[in-house]
Amino acid sequence: MCGIIGYIGQKKSVPILMEGLSKLEYRGYDSAGLCVLEKKHLKTIKNKGRIAELAKNLELAELAATMGIAHTRWATHGEPNTKNAHPHLDCHEKIAIVHNGIVENYQELKQVLIKEGHQIKSDTDSEIIAHLIEKFYQGDLEQALVHALALIEGAFGLAVIHQDEQKIVVARRGSPLIIGVGQGEMFVASDVPAILAHTKKVIYLNDNEIAIIKEDNYQIKKLTGEKVDKQIHEIKWTVDQMAKQGYKHFMLKEIFEQPNVLVNTLRGRIKDGRVKLSVDFDLKKIKRIMIVACGTSWHSALIGKHLLESIAGISTEVDYASEFRYRNPIIRETDLVIVISQSGETADTLAALKEAKDKGAKTLGIVNVVGSTITREVDSGIYLHVGPEIGVASTKAFTSQVLALSLLAYYIWQETGHQLDEKILQELQTLPKKISQALESDQEIIKLAKQFKDAKNFLYLGRGFNFPVALEGALKLKEISYIHAEGYPAAEIKHGPIALIDQAMPVVFIATKSNLSQKIISNIAEVKARNGVVIAIVNSDDQVIKKLADYVIEVPATLEEFSPVINVIPLQLLAYHIADLKDLDVDKPRNLAKSVTVE
Repeated sequence: MCGIIGYIGQKKSVPILMEGLSKLEYRGYDSAGLCVLEKKHLKTIKNKGRIAELAKNLELAELAATMGIAHTRWATHGEPNTKNAHPHLDCHEKIAIVHNGIVENYQELKQVLIKEGHQIKSDTDSEIIAHLIEKFYQGDLEQALVHALALIEGAFGLAVIHQDEQKIVVARRGSPLIIGVGQGEMFVASDVPAILAHTKKVIYLNDNEIAIIKEDNYQIKKLTGEKVDKQIHEIKWTVDQMAKQGYKHFMLKEIFEQPNVLVNTLRGRIKDGRVKLSVDFDLKKIKRIMIVACGTSWHSALIGKHLLESIAGISTEVDYASEFRYRNPIIRETDLVIVISQSGETADTLAALKEAKDKGAKTLGIVNVVGSTITREVDSGIYLHVGPEIGVASTKAFTSQVLALSLLAYYIWQETGHQLDEKILQELQTLPKKISQALESDQEIIKLAKQFKDAKNFLYLGRGFNFPVALEGALKLKEISYIHAEGYPAAEIKHGPIALIDQAMPVVFIATKSNLSQKIISNIAEVKARNGVVIAIVNSDDQVIKKLADYVIEVPATLEEFSPVINVIPLQLLAYHIADLKDLDVDKPRNLAKSVTVE
């Protein structure tokens, strides 16, 4: 869960590397560093903290090197400090590496290397790679890296340079890497934003591939030696999409982008009274659906379960991707396994996908990033088309995922011989407008945030389609404000959580109209009877709950199955404004990274 950027060409590399690091800081921000080939010697500068701290180093301006690699770290092995920051070097400081991933057998390798006389300076697993390359180096960096990687168990996105060779050698297994193709210059990065200002032409490396990159050419091989021809992809995102565009934080921008991005998710997918999706297998043969995901995507998966069972009529299970393969799941050829991931690179989700494919299931991905690993591995996919999501706390990807799952549920119903109701399709297409209306409550939510920013605990409650919205609201709050928050099905509070309720515990109810509205009213009464403070998300015409609740946030009404897409909006805003009022780094919350590419 780190950011990698590399450059080789005719320009000064340091400004390009520093710019790339700043674009990748959402992937890790514990420490940062770079290494360039300066006058036939490697020059390394690194330190603890954000990219801004690294940029203060006066030596950077003096470096004229035209080749280098850089890294921003999210710590796994070893605390965040300068010693553990990347790049890491070998004993003689002729080889430098930057690494994203985990070396699972690094302790065994470390002991072997120490016995052979290597001096290990850091507490990281990554440094071992530099010493292994040194062990095998005999004048050919590519071959030394291949031999080193043969001993490594685990995951890696890796870039390596040697002071005697004018090239960058990169390799991938389980952690994303792309190559950027320019005019007389080449780039390597762990994600598109790092190089978008310089080129839109990229090559996606697959697992167990290695690339030798020079300023005017590249060569890609499998680790076994066979050459690989790769397609060059044209990135559609613009530099402007990567900017805050006047918003204080990326997260706030992405919240307010949701009406437009959901139009993109819908575009071309409802036509002539039908849902249009590309699915390359016979849906009539599917007997069961399994959805695997992590974090926010897991919450959208829970809503997907409701949608697929109530609309498509297919039994659906939801699993945490991190647990899926370890419980030896029973998977049949008549199963469809859906994997959901904003980045398309989530390590646990990729492992679950492999498990499903190995057992013969059909697979479908719901992914935002075009060209990502999941999109290349699944049988069929649904792109979200929401553009880059930079804020670590996901917002627009969540609403788009739920919308995509809604489309899928109706598509399956349609393709298994049923007629769609035109009114339902029309309601789907009104959701972007209704989200715009929900966003109009922003100023009221700021007032609420001022009142509750110092609360120590929150409880979020919902039922049916909106129980997962309660989970998502609680997750957003704890991710960025560091306030403890829990989400529960509203009826479950009687089985334990009601013991926590007092005047200091704000309780947020997702209480828009549904077939369980009377039950929700009873649950609110139970909280009020214990002096709980109730904040309710309601439809504007709901006079009953307005009288019961202490505070209400009004949202437009829609069909119950679509309500999560609207009801999550005020919860996103509440979490954002509380965190902002607490003067926290909303886009880069502590201990978190955007793309979780390690297990």
